[in-house]
Amino acid sequence: MRLEWRDLDRYDEAILEVLGTEGRIAVTELARRIGLSKSPVQARLKRLEEGGIIRGYRATLDPIRMGRAHVAFVEVRLSDTREAALQAFNRAVRGVAEIEECHMIASRFDYLLKVRTEDIQAYRRILGETISALPHVASTSTYVAMEAVKEAGV
Repeated sequence: MRLEWRDLDRYDEAILEVLGTEGRIAVTELARRIGLSKSPVQARLKRLEEGGIIRGYRATLDPIRMGRAHVAFVEVRLSDTREAALQAFNRAVRGVAEIEECHMIASRFDYLLKVRTEDIQAYRRILGETISALPHVASTSTYVAMEAVKEAGV
């Protein structure tokens, strides 16, 4: 059974709020925080996982300490926006490790990419050799981030 946000009650929402910031919390501690016993919390977790609300658990890595401090946002305009071209672009983007996020946009351009690299030289190489060579790319515009004020998962 696939769950939607309408299927959640206040306990489910409380579980998700805690897990959103503390994914490794022990079930007993999670139960204590939301005011239920361990067994119902375990059952709710299983339901949320099987229902697709919780898609997985992961570590939040520090990109700066991992040598990926340079962030650029790239507007991409495609030469062809028919479905086959969009799918080809989407498949290719998923294979580029430096592209952290890719969003189709309703604007004067088609996609917005968030690209992380070691430095501006590495970014220039990825732009010229990889991003520009993705299927149907007609043009790009780059915006370099100077500071991350708020980022997901941080």
